[in-house]
Amino acid sequence: MAVTDHVDLPTFIEGVKKRNPGQPEFVQAVQEVAEDIYDFIEDKEQYHSEQILRRIAEPDRIISFRVCWEDDKGNVRVQRGYRVQNNNAIGPYKGGIRFHPSVTESVLKFLAFEQTFKNALTGLPMGGGKGGANFNPKGKSDREVMRFCQSFMTELYRHVGADVDVPAGDIGVGGREIGYMFGQYKRITNQFTGVLTGKGLEYGGSLIRPEATGYGAVYFLRNMLKTQHEDIEGKTAVISGSGNVATHAAEKIVQLGGKVVTLSDSGGFIHDPEGITQEKIDWVKAHKTRRRGRIQDYCDEYKSATFHAGKTPWGVPCDLALPCATQNELLGEDARTLVANGCRAVSEGANMPTDLEGVHVFKDARILYAPGKAANAGGVAVSGLEMSQNSERRSWKESELQQLLLDIMEGIHSSCLTYGGIAGEKGYTDYVRGANIAGFKKVADAMLAYGVV
Repeated sequence: MAVTDHVDLPTFIEGVKKRNPGQPEFVQAVQEVAEDIYDFIEDKEQYHSEQILRRIAEPDRIISFRVCWEDDKGNVRVQRGYRVQNNNAIGPYKGGIRFHPSVTESVLKFLAFEQTFKNALTGLPMGGGKGGANFNPKGKSDREVMRFCQSFMTELYRHVGADVDVPAGDIGVGGREIGYMFGQYKRITNQFTGVLTGKGLEYGGSLIRPEATGYGAVYFLRNMLKTQHEDIEGKTAVISGSGNVATHAAEKIVQLGGKVVTLSDSGGFIHDPEGITQEKIDWVKAHKTRRRGRIQDYCDEYKSATFHAGKTPWGVPCDLALPCATQNELLGEDARTLVANGCRAVSEGANMPTDLEGVHVFKDARILYAPGKAANAGGVAVSGLEMSQNSERRSWKESELQQLLLDIMEGIHSSCLTYGGIAGEKGYTDYVRGANIAGFKKVADAMLAYGVV
């Protein structure tokens, strides 16, 4: 076998930038992983000679297509749809579909890249993919959303399947959208298969799927704290977002004896120093889903809270922080503020919510910091369990699924401990490094087994 000259990290990143112009989110995701992987593979010639990292950072394929639909006034509307199939070395492509105006090829490539490692960490046989469209479901009628989803699936169905690519929900895609897309898939193919996850319980969905991402992020947080002989009980948490992940993370924090004081949306954040109780969380869930309300309305309902327009919650003193909204919402200066205010641990419920500068701040400060690919893997883990249930034509009990989720999150935490140790620093785990290396090694070793394909 020919020996390939080792390309150093700056040269590798420069190559990624040249091949992916105008795609900062994707470059950021690759750089964050590569910084850890390069140290790990330095003395492992086969990973270099077979160009494994370069191959993982080049998606298997990117599908881009036009989506035409009619609004309620009869106007023809045109959006752009995507599916990025990044890597299927360990199983069918798996990853969500996002409907949001911010969707671009760069965003979906970064999400599919991250998903590859996240799915590997779960221990389940799933590859990495992501899809979506620059369609905004906010303000649209149910019929408009239905027509868009049906048009979107009319193209997507050619590229997915229970053993090929199994999409799920993401930002802007919940049970309603999954139902419309699954109905169209079934209509076109005349097949009832587990081609989508996040389905309703009536037609093949899984219990605890809505709770899984938020709960999983808190389980991972608890596992980190246990290594320091600490617990969530009695600690104050700030949470960003107010959707599915954020509200269920808040719910689990409260159940475990913690105090949640913030939630947010794109308009700003609310601060409730008395604590956001289960009753208040239930109110937020109902307000955000049934009425599509804004988080600032919380202050009209609960006078103990204040609304801070156009701001993020990272300046509120806390013990725990859970960014659960979107990518790059927690910047370097925010990270420094959290550390200065005594934050002990950060667990990411969103995908890449902390920018690269913020990641370095948390790592340099040696606080407990769980990257999204590890901390929020509970959602895709239960999606994987939904795939298994669909294949068996059965539904597992909630108690079984809760235990499996706990076991999977504990397994991911153990993998991070295995690969996240820093020489000469007893008692500190670099969870970013641990997650990156553990996920990479599983995918890379499978790719080596296949040869150059």
